[in-house]
Amino acid sequence: MSATVAVLDYGSGNLRSAVRAVERAGASVSLTSDFEECLAADGLLVPGVGAYAACMAGLRAIRGERLIGRRLAGGRPVLGICVGMQILFERGVEHGVETAGCDEWPGVVERLQAPVVPHMGWNTVEAPTGTRLFEGLEDERFYFVHSYAVRDWVLETNGRTRPPLVTWAEHGGDRFVAAVENGPLTATQFHPEKSGDAGAALLRNWVRSL
Repeated sequence: MSATVAVLDYGSGNLRSAVRAVERAGASVSLTSDFEECLAADGLLVPGVGAYAACMAGLRAIRGERLIGRRLAGGRPVLGICVGMQILFERGVEHGVETAGCDEWPGVVERLQAPVVPHMGWNTVEAPTGTRLFEGLEDERFYFVHSYAVRDWVLETNGRTRPPLVTWAEHGGDRFVAAVENGPLTATQFHPEKSGDAGAALLRNWVRSL
């Protein structure tokens, strides 16, 4: 029986391409904003494009931040993509406006310090040892389109819990967080659903983990 994945519909993102990509990865997918349905699914995918503040407003309108927190408290997998990754951090700063995020991880989403912004196109990533998400994909390229990112990873576990696996990428000399694997919570700054065979394989890795 295939894993069930709910793609969270909160008015942000090219949802159809995400749905199709996860279906191709072998999951049974529903596009929904229903709290209970999203809570019950094996996996929850949180997409996101556009402005941080707008995404957070849409998310709060359907109690999305509470949904994510509830799932994670029960050890139930969540995957954030692009701005769907950024909103998992403590806060975002865009055009001088600071917006509170879901605060699952400390850190700030800020403008990339590169000569050319947005960062748009294919790029390699530096995946850490022990990654399950990038298994078999260590030398692949993924598709990015963003002007903002987390440029400093600040979470300190001090040996109390297993430290998250953080994948990095670089654009115009500026390093930023490209993906995080943290128990049930996984996120990518790039778009796996637009990343061809490599993105499809990454989504299969995630769906298999459910």
